[in-house]
Amino acid sequence: MGRRFGQHFLSKKSILDRIAAAACGERASLSVEIGPGKGALTACLLERTEKLVAIEVDPYLIQYLRQKFAEPMEQGRLELIEGDVLKTDLGAWGPAVFAGNLPYYITSPILEKIFELSDAWTRAVFLVQAEVAARLAASPGNRDFGYLSVETQLYSKPEILFSVARTAFHPPPKVDSAVVQMEPRPDEFGDREGILRFAASCFRHKRKTLRNNLAPLYGKDRVDALPETKRRAEQLTVAELAELYRKLS
Repeated sequence: MGRRFGQHFLSKKSILDRIAAAACGERASLSVEIGPGKGALTACLLERTEKLVAIEVDPYLIQYLRQKFAEPMEQGRLELIEGDVLKTDLGAWGPAVFAGNLPYYITSPILEKIFELSDAWTRAVFLVQAEVAARLAASPGNRDFGYLSVETQLYSKPEILFSVARTAFHPPPKVDSAVVQMEPRPDEFGDREGILRFAASCFRHKRKTLRNNLAPLYGKDRVDALPETKRRAEQLTVAELAELYRKLS
């Protein structure tokens, strides 16, 4: 079976069990798996969830999964969706936990789609590239802290659970990975969409100060009147960025 979508299949059972346990706990009522591949994580999730929806874009893998998991499909415990996750209504089945091994090139769009679900997700546990995991969970003042960190931390509480060496995959990727858990964060700041647009401006030129990034948008005098604009965006917390947005808006 060929690798048509850049998949690297995680094959180490102990790691797969840890991901499923982090996502589902003792038992979840509904889980959604993004990119089941050959079904290694699918089998572990089925042990811990009442109903599993698995979304796979590769028709060859869909055919393979239908054969491999014929019994749970007949029982109604597994629903296979053939399609692009970015074009799928992820809230169609109700509040769910999400899990999967996310391809690097669509990690950010998938997270955005889940964050838009509001009350339709209860937890997300994803295997991602280690550098992406660092950015999701980065703290202010860390060089990994950027727009993706702000977006993730506006909508969730991210935590890196553990690292996964490249040798745990077949074929091995060129980089190491990490498992990240995200819990939904209540809307503490208001107007999250506006804050995100503002954050994009703040990080437009990451090495420049907020003054240099924001003066063309809000006027030099208004920006200079705020002492925090002498710092770079990566030095402010999400709460501080949200407060600066309110002051300038």
